[in-house]
Amino acid sequence: MRNFKLGFFIGLAMLTGIAQAAAPAAKSDQQQIAEAQSAAPASISHDATIVSMDAAGKMRTLKQGTNGWTCMPGDYPMCTDPNGWDWMLAYMAHKPPADKVGFMYMLKGAHDPSNTDPYADAPAAGGHWIDTGPHIMVLGPSVKLMTGYVKGPDPDTSKPYVMWSGTLYEHLMIPVK
Repeated sequence: MRNFKLGFFIGLAMLTGIAQAAAPAAKSDQQQIAEAQSAAPASISHDATIVSMDAAGKMRTLKQGTNGWTCMPGDYPMCTDPNGWDWMLAYMAHKPPADKVGFMYMLKGAHDPSNTDPYADAPAAGGHWIDTGPHIMVLGPSVKLMTGYVKGPDPDTSKPYVMWSGTLYEHLMIPVK
C-alpha cells in the first residue's frame, strides 16, 4: 500500500502500491531513474536526487542530485522541491507538515481513491477513483489560505482544485494538459 501513496504525490506517489495479482518484474536502477525523471521537466529532473522505496518502506538513493529536488519512480512518478519532500515525509509518517510551501511535479498523472481522505486505500462505497492527468501541486499548510478553488469529493480534474481539503495534507492540484 505504501507505494501507491508515494506514487500519488508520491501523489502523491505520493506515495502506497496497489495490490497486484502477479508481482511485476523488478526494474533496473537505470529504468527507475528514467521513470522518476519523467515526472518533471528535464531542466529539473536531470539534476535531481532519485530515490526508490522498497516494499518495506526503506528508501534507497539511486542517483545523488545537485539541485535540491527529489524524484521517485513508481506507478505515479513524482519530483518535488526540498519543502515538498519534507511535506511528503510528514505525510508518510502521519505527522503535521512544516508550515512552508512546497512544489511537486507529476507529469505522468495519478489515480487516487479519494479527494477527501489522504489515507484511503480504495474509493468509498459508490465512489470512484479520481483520475488526474499531468499536474503540478502546491503543498503546505499555507495552501489553506488560498480561496476560490473547488473542494469536495468529486472535483473536475481538468481545472485547479483542492485535494484533501480540511486535512493536514490539503494541497492545490493544477492540471498542465
